Amino acid sequence: MENNLDTDAMIKRFQDRAAAVKKRDLPPVGGEERQRFIAQAQTDFQDFAIVGDSIATMEDGFLVLRIDLRSDDDISDS
Repeated sequence: MENNLDTDAMIKRFQDRAAAVKKRDLPPVGGEERQRFIAQAQTDFQDFAIVGDSIATMEDGFLVLRIDLRSDDDISDS
């Protein structure tokens, strides 16, 4: 079975989604509902940004996302 998944395009879509969440306007809500909206936006951004920063490869029919979760300090110590 041939794989037609364009991993670069997929990663770009996640980068675009992360950017869109950052630009998302807050709805005219207040109180607890507003806090839930903000918390969800933060989670959405984090999830989209993590995948958007990944390196995607296909290995034996599996989509593998390589995501570097090291801190800047960990990287400079390497």
